[in-house]
Amino acid sequence: MAVKVTFTLDEATVNRLRLTAERLKKPKSQVVREAIREYHDRSDRLSETERKRMLAALSWYDANVPKRPQEDADRELAEVRAARRLPGRLHPVEWK
Repeated sequence: MAVKVTFTLDEATVNRLRLTAERLKKPKSQVVREAIREYHDRSDRLSETERKRMLAALSWYDANVPKRPQEDADRELAEVRAARRLPGRLHPVEWK
């Protein structure tokens, strides 16, 4: 079902629409529908600026992540977990 809508466009946009429709030999309404569909399909993608910012963050992380053997990391995690189970951390114990 087609719905009629009204938009106000500047002259440059109207000229681009007219030229595109003529070049593609399509009605202007079809060119607009296809343009909106394509814009919608890529609207959830990252912009170039966002993509570069995220890549920079990943590069920083990769350069700054500690380079150590997995055994060292596992040992440190085990120590932290053991310390969390000690008495007095959440419920202080009275020492006599």
